[in-house]
Amino acid sequence: MKTVLYTGKTHTTGGREGASQSSDEQLNIKLSSPGSSRPGTNPEQLFAAGWSACFIGALGIAASKLGVRLPAETAVDAEVDLCVTEGEYSLQARLNISLPGIDIETAEALAAQAHQTCPYSKATRGNINVEINIL
Repeated sequence: MKTVLYTGKTHTTGGREGASQSSDEQLNIKLSSPGSSRPGTNPEQLFAAGWSACFIGALGIAASKLGVRLPAETAVDAEVDLCVTEGEYSLQARLNISLPGIDIETAEALAAQAHQTCPYSKATRGNINVEINIL
């Protein structure tokens, strides 16, 4: 049986040129289209922030399974591209992972395992092109 651990709730108006607020009022932001001079963030930035935060959590789970201690400086720089091909919009992404002090083979193993368990990675698997890079 599936157990719901948390439900994020937001109320958004105005689309890409609007605003969004979470039900607990911890998130209250203006939205603007990518490249716009208007104040605000955009859905691609929000998706990148959520995915990178979740991926670091998945790296922690992978590290504990492999008996590795993640460095305090662990970071994921997520890049989410909004693309258009013949009028059809899509996304693609790169996750650039920094694990200072961890050898490349271990870092690749951690990233591969995290990519299998991170809910954002699961949601995008097979739907968009995703590159995983160890920095």
